[in-house]
Amino acid sequence: MKHFLLFICGVLLSSCAQEQRNLNFLEVALSSDNPKIKRVMDSVENYQVQIRYTQIDRRNDSVFFTDYDFQVNDSMYFYPASTVKFPTAVLALEKLNNIDSLTINTRYYIEGDTIESTFAKDVSKIFAVSDNLANNRLVEFLGFEAINESLNNKKISPVRLSHRLGYHSDDLRTKPLIIYLNDSTTGITNSLLNKTPKKLELLDIEKGVGYYEDEELIKEPFDFSLKNYFPIQSQHNLLKRVIFPQKYKASEQFDLSNEQREHLLTAMHTVPQKVGYDPTTYYDGYCKFFIYGDTRKDIPQQIEIYNKVGFAYGTLTDCAYIKDTERNIDFLLTATILVNKDGIFNDDAYEYDEIGIPFLAQLGREIYQQEVNRNQH
Repeated sequence: MKHFLLFICGVLLSSCAQEQRNLNFLEVALSSDNPKIKRVMDSVENYQVQIRYTQIDRRNDSVFFTDYDFQVNDSMYFYPASTVKFPTAVLALEKLNNIDSLTINTRYYIEGDTIESTFAKDVSKIFAVSDNLANNRLVEFLGFEAINESLNNKKISPVRLSHRLGYHSDDLRTKPLIIYLNDSTTGITNSLLNKTPKKLELLDIEKGVGYYEDEELIKEPFDFSLKNYFPIQSQHNLLKRVIFPQKYKASEQFDLSNEQREHLLTAMHTVPQKVGYDPTTYYDGYCKFFIYGDTRKDIPQQIEIYNKVGFAYGTLTDCAYIKDTERNIDFLLTATILVNKDGIFNDDAYEYDEIGIPFLAQLGREIYQQEVNRNQH
């Protein structure tokens, strides 16, 4: 009888542990009474929210993913903004592996420009402060055709990158790079011709009721059909390949050296002040929306957030791998939200600080706390 009772208790404990492990933390988080979550979820149809959360389990040397989605739909368009800098940074590092004369520390500048940089610096700037110029330099190095083709070949799709960031340009040709081969010798890369982008045919590709162009209000929906396209699933899959390359066959991994991968991962979680930016302007949560986006406090040392955010046209997106080294927990979270109450684009009247960032920050906290509780069972 004693052994039977012990067996029953063991089954119950195992069942509770399994239930805790398989509980949909995303569903629980979104049903929170916290006003930062509740005000969005009470009228969620206004915010075009999409979320994917991945729970991570380990058994022996194996890693297992369980994905949980909320309204994730590749056919439902949202503007990815600076999240497209993530693949650009990774692919620029990979391309360096195929050019014997270049390293991440090679100095270069764009023909016709005066800013000199290195590939290592530009990757760091992309993640620390989401620098547009750093991204555009790497775009000139790669070309859009190579970016899109490489991602598709690695089964990171759908995706379509078609334009530079920070300014409008119809120039389909990349600009040559002037590269310092040594202190006294320079080389020049060839200009690449990108294809004319085709219009995207997706749901919600036209948004709002109006937009400003040359300070004039145009009273018709804003057309995003020629813009970049990088949906939640594709962002999340890119992140998984970077953080957990061993989960994928060689053809779907990025060909990075140990030095390159180490630099990439360091850049992804290093906060701006650690690389010389003014912490008043570029506080730790400046490009870390989940958990810390709505606070000016420093991120504790044991919390590492490997991520890339985007914010433009009223759309906020974060794609992150979050790790607590003290509590031994980690998870992946990608989310986007549109905050544009008046439906007018290009008017700079978006509710980023009032609604969007608080929602993403609290979402991160809700998931994190449940992961902490799970780890304690």
